[in-house]
Amino acid sequence: MGRSEELFAQAVKVMPGGVNSPVRAYRSVGLTPRFIARADGPFVYDEDGKAYIDYVCSWGPMILGHNHPAIREAVEKAVQDGLSFGAPTAREVEIARLMVDLVPGIEMVRMVNSGTEAVMSAIRLARGATGRDKIIKFEGCYHGHSDSLLVNAGSSALAGGHPSSAGVPEDIAKHTLTAQFNDLPSVEALLSAFPGQVACVIVEPVAANMGVVNPAPGFLEGLRALCDKSGALLIFDEVITGFRLALGGAQEYFGVKADLVTFGKIIGGGMPVGAYCGSRNLMEQVAPCGPVYQAGTLSGNPVAMAAGLAQLTYLRDHPEVYADIARKGAFLAQGLRRAADKTGAAVSINQIESLCAPFFTPTAVTTFTDAKGSDLAAYARYFAGMLERGIALAPAQFEAMFVSAAHTMEQLEATVQAAEEVFRQL
Repeated sequence: MGRSEELFAQAVKVMPGGVNSPVRAYRSVGLTPRFIARADGPFVYDEDGKAYIDYVCSWGPMILGHNHPAIREAVEKAVQDGLSFGAPTAREVEIARLMVDLVPGIEMVRMVNSGTEAVMSAIRLARGATGRDKIIKFEGCYHGHSDSLLVNAGSSALAGGHPSSAGVPEDIAKHTLTAQFNDLPSVEALLSAFPGQVACVIVEPVAANMGVVNPAPGFLEGLRALCDKSGALLIFDEVITGFRLALGGAQEYFGVKADLVTFGKIIGGGMPVGAYCGSRNLMEQVAPCGPVYQAGTLSGNPVAMAAGLAQLTYLRDHPEVYADIARKGAFLAQGLRRAADKTGAAVSINQIESLCAPFFTPTAVTTFTDAKGSDLAAYARYFAGMLERGIALAPAQFEAMFVSAAHTMEQLEATVQAAEEVFRQL
């Protein structure tokens, strides 16, 4: 028995499922999770000392790779001054000013502790600003585990939401309406069915929690137009796409303006942090300026701010990072497609910039319905085969692969070669 197996046997006795976040339990791939001891560059190392080329990248924020010197040094310096103050710091001002400079359309920033908290707070602000209760989300888009968003509308797009987790009251879920990603008529139908009642439409500009599904041409523009017409606010959840698709995120990349934008751990260099941002008019409705209350002792934590400021400053000063990771993402996707073609594997590859996802279905994936057609057992076998060959992927079909600046072309080629070997065995 390896060290990971020993640790997991202990963990299940003291933590639900042996983990602190469900996907880590490896249940959807039928294996024992690897316990990670350290990470550096494009690699993670488990407790037995085995190295893996890592495409999880802490679920996205390690855009420069693990343990980047500029970020590590900033954290080490910040720690010397203390870990938490519960008071304003200069770094909060610096990173907020930097984000305002970099992200189109935002004038003010409120720091929080996670992407979940950022989205929860943005929705509260949208409700407070509009005086409306209902929200529209998209099936297959994940926005954290707050009550309003753990909802699936079922087969009828016009029905009120039903909780998809125990502990979510029906009275809360009924205010969440679910539309279909890349389907503007489904959004328009909901807005028409509930006139003057929808506070916001929230969307992942690239749906990266059903694998990777790109917005169809005109989809985001259509959402903007529908929100303008109905008086609802448009929220871009950029926990995945922010500072990864482009320095200015999805608003810059797609040329579509959102009313509110949420960010996650990428603005903390991978440390626990999030933020919601918008115009001065909207953001000054948040306490202490306005009636929408939100607070947090660890919001703007000085160590997380140091890490985030270092990462965002590096990205600003090295814009060539984006061309580099886009080239690598395209190379990886093309290589996986060639491997699938050579072996006859029923795999469809989606990719945008440094985000990539293999779906184990022969058909193109442009909607959540398409994604749900994937062969989950085949993905589990693929995952196991890649893990054996030293490639760390997300332990679930409906997640993204993240390419970082630290990945080399040789490592990408090794990944494609490993995939071809595994495809032949499926």
